[in-house]
Amino acid sequence: MRLHRNLVYTTIDSLNAIFNEGEYADKVVARALKKDKRWGSSDRKFVAETIYEIVRWKRLYMEIAGVKEPFDRDQLWRIFAVWAVLRGYPIPDWRQLEGTPERKIKGRFDELSKIRKYRESIPDWMDELGVKELGEDVWTKEIAAQNRQAQVILRVNTLKTTKEKLRAILMDLNIETEFLKDQPDALVLKERANVFLTDAFKEGLFEVQDASSQLVAAFLDVQPGMRVVDTCAGAGGKTLHMASLMQNKGQLIAMDLYESKLKQLKLRAKRNGAFNIEYRIIDSTKVIKKLHEKADRVLIDAPCSGLGVLKRNPDTKWKLQPEFIDNIRKVQAEVLENYSKIVKPGGKLVYATCSVLPSENQEQIKHFLTTETGKKFTFVKDSKILAQESGFDGFYMALLERKKEL
Repeated sequence: MRLHRNLVYTTIDSLNAIFNEGEYADKVVARALKKDKRWGSSDRKFVAETIYEIVRWKRLYMEIAGVKEPFDRDQLWRIFAVWAVLRGYPIPDWRQLEGTPERKIKGRFDELSKIRKYRESIPDWMDELGVKELGEDVWTKEIAAQNRQAQVILRVNTLKTTKEKLRAILMDLNIETEFLKDQPDALVLKERANVFLTDAFKEGLFEVQDASSQLVAAFLDVQPGMRVVDTCAGAGGKTLHMASLMQNKGQLIAMDLYESKLKQLKLRAKRNGAFNIEYRIIDSTKVIKKLHEKADRVLIDAPCSGLGVLKRNPDTKWKLQPEFIDNIRKVQAEVLENYSKIVKPGGKLVYATCSVLPSENQEQIKHFLTTETGKKFTFVKDSKILAQESGFDGFYMALLERKKEL
């Protein structure tokens, strides 16, 4: 087990782009993996996993290394040295790693591991907010669960295949999967693999979608032949799931503020063979008004802090600011107020977020039900998914039913 210079240099360059230039980790990793065609799968795995690990544990490592942001090149090397020592790599005699204090690093790690904000590597404000909203005990367990590497979960596209068939196809490629109890469309990868390179993916037999996210479409109880509106469709993971549950029958309207996201969804829908989807950009209030009281089902996959999906987006810990959470709560209340009007009497609405904070979840629903618009709805049920209990993303969903007019 030894460190290779070109892989480590790529890692350092990537960390510089994420920490100092504000780029998103997933984009930087994707670019890094294309850097050298000669790299084998273990080389690419090293680069991707090392970048993500150092991003995830940034605060802990910088504290051990005794460096402060913005990091210069030498400081990035010191952070890397901390990672290498804690991972048990022999430190090579490179100029940048000269004098790495291995015993001091291990001692400092033991000390800091007793303090949650360092152990879990999170900003002070996030730690305080987590305790305030979830309580000391729940937050301690939840943030620890959010720091574990996310599993890769596939959602079988039932418009094209079954999970048994897909499992057999992947098995032929030496990609082993397991079924997931109570999740009819999910397959869990036993080991990480780049499934996007497979013909099965290119032919639209599956999408990669976390197990918690896969629960949303079923929670909304969509049926073939209905008119369904996905108000915050984004790139459309849940939209595509709904299309398959509707068996391509009925009308599925995918809406978003951003045309670029809907373009992505169109490409994915084509690959998936989902052809009952209509695309509408929300470029004015008229787009919503035209649909008032027209839909059997409405999904509001609301913008949120993302504090339920830190395991797959660790850089959110550093990009998120407390002001953003205050603002996003206002946006959530507006979105609920405006988009709920699309539901027709007797129809149903699901409000969902990938956050674990009650202020973005239960409290939003509670408040909405006291408003003039909200009084037209009945609360049916909700589901709070914590990563510490499920092993998957943290998520929230609430099902409301619009009262029938007398």
